[in-house]
Amino acid sequence: MTLDPDDPRPPYVQITNALRAAILTKTLKPGEQLPSQNELTKRYGVSRATVQRALRDLADEGLTVARQGSGVYVRSRTERPMELRPHIEQAFEAETVTLDFAGFSGETLNSAIREPIDKIRAGRLRPRSIHVRMLVPDTRKPQAIPAPVDPGGDPEKPRQRAHKIMLRNAGAVVDAVTELQSLGLVEESRAMVRVHASTPAFKLYILNQREAFFGFYPVMPNTVPIDGQPVKILDVLGLDAVLFSYSHGDDQARHGTQWVEQSQLWFDSMWDNLSEDFTP
Repeated sequence: MTLDPDDPRPPYVQITNALRAAILTKTLKPGEQLPSQNELTKRYGVSRATVQRALRDLADEGLTVARQGSGVYVRSRTERPMELRPHIEQAFEAETVTLDFAGFSGETLNSAIREPIDKIRAGRLRPRSIHVRMLVPDTRKPQAIPAPVDPGGDPEKPRQRAHKIMLRNAGAVVDAVTELQSLGLVEESRAMVRVHASTPAFKLYILNQREAFFGFYPVMPNTVPIDGQPVKILDVLGLDAVLFSYSHGDDQARHGTQWVEQSQLWFDSMWDNLSEDFTP
């Protein structure tokens, strides 16, 4: 696996093509970890930025997924998943933006929301108000998932790791959204986090009460670093979740409309009746 000096394509394109071919031919199997950035940098004799660009392109194609603190893996499902990011960006073009999320940590939301917020900072988007609600499990308390694969393992450390991931991503969303008002870029912008006692089986996004995106969390073994040591746990792999989309008024039978309305009803009922404000 070396670069062809006679190939006119940029090095990152050659690396992307080589890794893509390995994935599609199952040389790199679903769920298998890709070589680290350091390994790819040495193998191809390129800079880290070149490798990062290649890995980003593979992720954009839906072939790989990066897991915090673990590495980059071939997706368990390599068909192209529903792209959430452009729908969130389009939602931020409205004068009044509402975004409700229910799931585990908000990691995908934190990533997807960055670009529209950057566009607001640059003056390219000008919503009047933004309201974001995040509904996540209370990872300060015992949860069914994540849990050690070994029945004799310590369940507290995987839970504490999940709590840190939730804090990092939910905190980043809250800070990014609320800052827009303090900077005078949006008349009103707020983000709230509430926690509940249930372990989520799915993730849900509701955009401007017009679109709903729903995906089941696959529960799979995952090796993660805990206290500097690799630990095998049962984990929810949210970045591998395939999203299904529903739009208000998208068909004559009102199937999409009903999905959006019932999703909003479920979210509001959880928010009002089974959750509490979260204070870090």
